[in-house]
Amino acid sequence: MTIEIIIKIAVLGIVVALLNQVLKHAGRDDQAFFVTMAGIIAVMTWLLPYFTQLFSTMQDLFNL
Repeated sequence: MTIEIIIKIAVLGIVVALLNQVLKHAGRDDQAFFVTMAGIIAVMTWLLPYFTQLFSTMQDLFNL
């Protein structure tokens, strides 16, 4: 895992947190929820190749 993916996740987390607070204070709780969910989905898609690599390594390690 490179440092680049960690920085991308941190930046996205800060942006989502700021947008979430702004939207909640504006009374748009439903849109704040969708922004949070979009951030989670984006991070999960970024991490998906690392998860597949992890499971592949685990299979090779235990000869499954």
